[in-house]
Amino acid sequence: MARQQRNFWVRALDRVRNWRGDDDINVRPVSVDRELRDSDLPLIRRQIDACLADRGGAVSARLRAAELGRAYLGLNGKGRARFFALLAREYDIDPDEVDKASAALRAAEGEAERRTARRRLRRSLVPPRVHLLTQFNSLDRGVKFLVDMRADLLRAAREQPELRDLDGDLQELLRGWFDVGFLEMAQITFNSPASLLEKLIDYEAVHEIRSWKDLKNRLDSDRRCFSFMHPNMPGEPLIFVEVALVNGMTDNVHALLDEAAPEVDPHAADTAIFYSISNCQAGLAGVGFGDFLIKRVVDRLSQRFPNLKSFATLSPIPGFRRWLDGALDGEEPLLAEAEDRLIRATARKESGHQGLKAILDDPGWADDGDLVEAVREPLIRLGARYLAREKDPRGRPLDPVARFHLNNGARVERINWMGDRSESGLRQSAGMMVNYLYKLDEIEKNHEAFRGEGKVVASPQISRLCKGL
Repeated sequence: MARQQRNFWVRALDRVRNWRGDDDINVRPVSVDRELRDSDLPLIRRQIDACLADRGGAVSARLRAAELGRAYLGLNGKGRARFFALLAREYDIDPDEVDKASAALRAAEGEAERRTARRRLRRSLVPPRVHLLTQFNSLDRGVKFLVDMRADLLRAAREQPELRDLDGDLQELLRGWFDVGFLEMAQITFNSPASLLEKLIDYEAVHEIRSWKDLKNRLDSDRRCFSFMHPNMPGEPLIFVEVALVNGMTDNVHALLDEAAPEVDPHAADTAIFYSISNCQAGLAGVGFGDFLIKRVVDRLSQRFPNLKSFATLSPIPGFRRWLDGALDGEEPLLAEAEDRLIRATARKESGHQGLKAILDDPGWADDGDLVEAVREPLIRLGARYLAREKDPRGRPLDPVARFHLNNGARVERINWMGDRSESGLRQSAGMMVNYLYKLDEIEKNHEAFRGEGKVVASPQISRLCKGL
């Protein structure tokens, strides 16, 4: 991917050089060590300063930015982290200029003078690095370059907290450029370009696409896949959702992904199941548009298939085992009950009783009917409690998938025991899955209750499971 980006950047440089006009485009290539050593920093500073000076007109500015971008792509992880540190440290706002602009505004007399002073203050509050990042946007593949740059920045910021303000600047730029009004919703079919289908396979983050036959099954006549695309990132999905058109609310992902299962007539289906939602661009973390995609898909499917009465997800519970492992260290009556059941279930087994955590850590437990039945009831109840009751320090549901769907206006509908027996399903959620139900006439009310009061809307079944916990 990095080599592909560099090749695009070289072609972008060639196109800029071939433009004709009155601009001086005699700009030297930037060549630095991959680790961006101390001796390279003056050259990078000069190139950044040249980009910010805006000398020679628009073509020269773009060429200088493209040369800097190509130099960045030649850096390794350590070099890119040093590049970010340079931007964060030396190209932030100038506090003295902010103070002077503030003083000028306080001293201004008359509306014209105040307008001028306000403009000066606004300019002083924009770091020079923001102007630099904006220059990349005007280049071919520049938007994708910035999205990938932010993915690098997020990785570097884990080790360097001083980069967080720089990340905030870049995130704010991307949030404006990726406003949902600029995005196009596209349906992906098996006849879509092969390059796009390959990206679908690569980006699938919930249920691995194992083969082209598996992919074809997910794009069959009773399936739909929709993606958001950006006009300046052609062929690059931002996020996609996979939907199954079925009868009744599905409780098992393996049935949905079964390539041998008979097709359903989509016009006779009464339920749309959203069973996989994958974000494709790590650099767009925090730039949310998944909720808009689901709502647009619901609108599209409602118009196309009027027989659909229910819209629900079949979702993983990715944080459940992590929370459960923490609960095992405390005094939880349901866990004590599960341990008692396991003692009885393993009394006659040669392996003896190993304890709940040890058993759940072994993927083979799901093939032992006695063990599965022994822990079924307590784990289902704990799963319901985890989704409906457990909160993080900010008062939000612990589970990230729950936060996403509840914020969209869904409700927690049903826990599905052994809904995902895959290795990842067992490791993350003891094999359980959950249906979140989108009731069209309750979405806005549920959304407002969640956003305003932090209320987790749950079905009567989930409420009964949580009773007394």
